[in-house]
Amino acid sequence: MSGRNDDPVKQTRDDPMKQTTTETAVITTTARVTAARLAIREARPRRRTGTLLWAAQIMLAAFFVSVAVPKLTGSHQMVQEFGLIGAGQWLRYLVGTAELAGAIGLLTPWLAGLAAAGLAADMAGATIINATVLHNTTFGPNVWLTAVLCAACALLAYGRRQQIKGLAAATRR
Repeated sequence: MSGRNDDPVKQTRDDPMKQTTTETAVITTTARVTAARLAIREARPRRRTGTLLWAAQIMLAAFFVSVAVPKLTGSHQMVQEFGLIGAGQWLRYLVGTAELAGAIGLLTPWLAGLAAAGLAADMAGATIINATVLHNTTFGPNVWLTAVLCAACALLAYGRRQQIKGLAAATRR
């Protein structure tokens, strides 16, 4: 005999790929949250980098709260600015809500990277609007401020990229 087993029953028992069981794995919501937290914890940057990212997140969160509140409360300047855009005041509420949610997300450890990416997209849109629609108004020079904020948020999202990947992997499970 050449060491080969011709018995089909024994081959099935020896090969784990051919074995079947009646057990079914149940993944609970708690298990998913725990897996997400573990994935995010593994994705944490080094201590100094983490400290710098948190300092930037706190400063950006404070800034975005300070610009979101006037949009949501109906400040005369914000109503005038969004009136010049021509899309309607619903855009003012949408942008203000997005900026406030982004600011809260920047202060939430497991959402910080995703919030930074969303705020970068928001600031990219603001930069385009300021450069094209509002360029001949008093709000036109804001293009430089929104471009710098877009870059800062994009860099922050890049710094938290492993966290974003961990969050995406945890939600796919």
